[in-house]
Parts: sequence; structure tokens; C-alpha cells
Amino acid sequence: MPVPRSLLRGAYAAAAGAAVVLGASACAPVTSVESTDANAWKATALPSASGIVLSDAGKILNRTPVVKSATLGAGTYTLTMSCDGGGKEFFAVSLDGKQLAEAGAACNGSRETATIKVPAAGTVAISASSVDAPLIYAYQLTPAA
Repeated sequence: MPVPRSLLRGAYAAAAGAAVVLGASACAPVTSVESTDANAWKATALPSASGIVLSDAGKILNRTPVVKSATLGAGTYTLTMSCDGGGKEFFAVSLDGKQLAEAGAACNGSRETATIKVPAAGTVAISASSVDAPLIYAYQLTPAA
């Protein structure tokens, strides 16, 4: 016995509506970057390492870079970074105002690392920035093993 067309149309409409609702809810973030505790997020996204010489965690809610610095000795360091919220985060590393390196991380919660060579003692600054705000980020700089 054939199924009436009106019944099929109703079933298709219901299935399409359910697909839209499920698709939209799958794309919606569980919490917003603005309400996330950056330090609590860092504890899970970027567990602490021994020998950290410079670190930061925070939010970029607009395109303004966030800069943090420390006086360091010459040597090779590992920059470990993570971010979440979509897009990409950029980290510019400088020594006494002269750029040493740039590194980036995809903002999907994964960890990225970069080797930073500091040729002389001085003030090392790390600038975290993104054009994909808002996002949450964390990084730590440690002497290379």
C-alpha cells in the first residue's frame, strides 16, 4: 500500500528541521571565550612544565596584542602554546626590541611548540595577537632540553 504524499512531505520536513537544529547546536560553543576562566583553561590545555621562565594566559577580545616580557640569559628555549576559540594565534618573540621569531597556533585546543634561540642576555618579550578574536590563549617558555 503506497504512503500518502502529505505524510512523506511531513516526515521530510521534520527530518530537515531536526538536522538544522542538530547542526546548529553542534557548532555552538559550550561556553563563550568571554566567560571562560583563562587560568583554569590553561591548567588543562597547557599543563605546567618545569623551569618556566616566561608564561601567560588570557583572552584576546579584540585585535590588540598582549605583551609580556622577562629578562633572560642567552640560550635555546622552547615556546609551547595553545589557544581555543577558532582561527589562529600569533606569537612574536623579540630580544631588546629586535624580532627573533614568530610562531603560530591553530585555535582548536591543540598544543604547538617552537624553538627560540636567544643570542644574548636581555629582555625577551612575547606578543600574543590574532585577527580572529575573541579567543583564549596560553603559552610558556622553558629552556630547551
